[in-house]
Amino acid sequence: MRVLVTNDDGVYSPGIGAVVEGVPDGWGVTVVAPSSQMSGIGRAISLFEPLRINELSGFGFPVFSVGGTPTDCVVLGLYRVVDCLPDLLVSGVNLGLNLSTEAVTTSGTVGAALEAASQGVPAVSVSVELVDEGDMFHEGGIDLDLGFVSGVVGRLVRGIGRNGFPGGVDVLNVNIPVSADEDTGMRVTRLARRVFDTSVEERRDPRGRQYYWIDGGYVDGVEEGTDVDVVLNEGLISVTPISLDMTSDVDLEIDDIMG
Repeated sequence: MRVLVTNDDGVYSPGIGAVVEGVPDGWGVTVVAPSSQMSGIGRAISLFEPLRINELSGFGFPVFSVGGTPTDCVVLGLYRVVDCLPDLLVSGVNLGLNLSTEAVTTSGTVGAALEAASQGVPAVSVSVELVDEGDMFHEGGIDLDLGFVSGVVGRLVRGIGRNGFPGGVDVLNVNIPVSADEDTGMRVTRLARRVFDTSVEERRDPRGRQYYWIDGGYVDGVEEGTDVDVVLNEGLISVTPISLDMTSDVDLEIDDIMG
């Protein structure tokens, strides 16, 4: 069995190591990941810029850095790095949760998984909660034990290898609360509509000119059984099956929408 690994936090993120450690012995692993931080870029693809692939050494397994987006990494990984399509793509482990429909459309981690699925490769995206995401930008990085997360990845990969990928599913989006341990349950969920209550903070630079930060805390009153509810309110691990077909299941006629 062959696994392609990518992420949106960059090729040197500790989340990649957590995935590789979780892959069962005997499985082939190749990493193709962005050369720099690409969070929040969704499924963007580079159509008007050249892309370069650099093979890195010292990892003990094949690692390639791409000067592009997570989607670029998947496309180049599938058609220029590996010699045949892998059995599975794992995107992550992302440092920070990817919950709700907002994550599906904005997360580079989930975007990479969606791209793999569209190319015929079943995919898993894995994210873990950070108590303070600002820690990602402090000197020395984050203080996060990814050992348990690696174990969750291993269980998922072994299960897929034994049972096959679930029918009618393109991506499994997994979110793990920071408090999770061996006693933490897992639940299959559906996407919440939103996770953030969006706000815009206005500030002024030293010259008095306005600038803005897009911000916002978690929404209140989340519907039960959604990924947001299960992870943030119940403290359980969420596994959300996602389909590439986003067509609304409604009985709609042209006369209903055209004047």
